[in-house]
Amino acid sequence: MTSETSSGIVRGSELTRFRLAPNPGPMSLAGTNSYILGAPGAATNVVVDPGPLDEPHLQALAGEGRIELILITHRHADHTAAAARFSELTGAAVRAADPAHCHGAPRLRGGETLHAAGVEIRVLATPGHTSDSLCFHLPQDGPHGSVLTGDTILGSGTTVLDYPDGTLRDYLESLDKLERLGPATVLPAHGPVLPALDGVARAYRDHRQRRLAQVRAALEALGADAGVSAVTDAVYADVDPSVRRAAELSVAAQLDYLRSGGGAAEPVTGPAWP
Repeated sequence: MTSETSSGIVRGSELTRFRLAPNPGPMSLAGTNSYILGAPGAATNVVVDPGPLDEPHLQALAGEGRIELILITHRHADHTAAAARFSELTGAAVRAADPAHCHGAPRLRGGETLHAAGVEIRVLATPGHTSDSLCFHLPQDGPHGSVLTGDTILGSGTTVLDYPDGTLRDYLESLDKLERLGPATVLPAHGPVLPALDGVARAYRDHRQRRLAQVRAALEALGADAGVSAVTDAVYADVDPSVRRAAELSVAAQLDYLRSGGGAAEPVTGPAWP
């Protein structure tokens, strides 16, 4: 489902549309996908991740019909910067796991089921990318349902763990939770729509395990107390400078995981950049 309207709105699934925000970059890929949820014939819509503070983008989202509710997948600014303005523009409340990003409504909690715009929305707590990361499961969206995965699973590439707020232990548990949803359609906040969430979650876990093996090998070569920078040099030798910080965050998360029970002696302490 890839037809695009003159306002840049693309059909993502039976119950969703999205618009790509104009914020491309090394971390946001082509930009943030702002999703519009609504059943056929529904009088209202739900918007997930209004994105950066870009007025034409927000006007295009608002132009799709009355907005009943605004949901946030996690705290990063490329998802939340426009939330207050979009709430003002539409009169809709904003709900997120982090109360700091809520406007006119209580925080979201994993395990909640919402009913809005004719859509059943199940809230899944999926920490790892950040501690407040959520996914939204739409069980009635197509034959296998769909999941708005935020940055927990991307349409291309892999997810950065925003350590120490995001941890690898939490992330692996979140991947397990998502895999159990089966072959649902993946509606990511960055990159293209993907089929079969269970297969994507397994591929993400395999990628993490390969990286952990590389980090273990680096520690064997450099010494068990090697710091983040040295391990990053060894594991991400060819990383582009624009994503060096992201690579260091992921290495810090991997070292913490290993040193707190995965195979090395001491937990990571102190700054992430020794």
